[in-house]
Amino acid sequence: MRLYLASTSPARRALLAQSGIEPVLVSPGVDEDAVGTAAAASLGRDLTGPELVSLLAVAKASAVADSAVAGSPVDGVVFGGDSAFEVDGQLYGKPHDPALARERWRQMLAAGGGTLWSGHCAIDRRRDDRRRDLDPTTERPGGAARARTVPPVRSLVTSPAGVPQLGDVAPGGSALAADGDRVVAVDSAVLTFADDVSVDEIDAYVATGEPLEVAGAFTIDGRAAAYITRIDGAPSAVIGMSLPVLRSMLLRGFGIAWHDLWSL
Repeated sequence: MRLYLASTSPARRALLAQSGIEPVLVSPGVDEDAVGTAAAASLGRDLTGPELVSLLAVAKASAVADSAVAGSPVDGVVFGGDSAFEVDGQLYGKPHDPALARERWRQMLAAGGGTLWSGHCAIDRRRDDRRRDLDPTTERPGGAARARTVPPVRSLVTSPAGVPQLGDVAPGGSALAADGDRVVAVDSAVLTFADDVSVDEIDAYVATGEPLEVAGAFTIDGRAAAYITRIDGAPSAVIGMSLPVLRSMLLRGFGIAWHDLWSL
């Protein structure tokens, strides 16, 4: 079964590839700044971290779901994702500019860390009878004494501005909602930075160019890993998508087992 990745992110593709999944890569062509700005204007306030990343994940997945790929309609499941890093209530996207990246690193280190918000949207566009009528809110068996490791599924509701309403999501928490052929989720991880990172280290890291095109100006699967001392949450969420949450979305929303996506 095909998984279409509405992204050209090497990190997201690598995450799936190391899990045994070879996605079809499709650039969604979404103007992220314009989408976020329009939604904030409609709401009359800034978007929260969960609102922003879920909104953009939906926009990316939707842009690919009803398009033609290599001249043919999509036949499979489309996944869109987005990330933002929150420090002291301020959301950081991609800095693009070295000076801005250096300033963000100084702010992040001064705060000691922050929350990485990871938005997810999966849309079922299978074109045959493999689709099943499921109730994603049905509870699945688990250890009776275990704490919940995945969020309960709620019905997906969106605001007039198109922002998914997933409820309050605490830093380090997650939320998941489904409606027909679409499942939307947010996962998060709380990061702690080393308290002895020097200005020279910041300058050297920014000079590599690695932090310029990633949310929060860092990657844990690259040179910045040495500056992060603790992650509370799924490490894959920090890289680009929460693999545990994506697995749960596909299983509970569409009845698709994770191993059904493996490239054998």
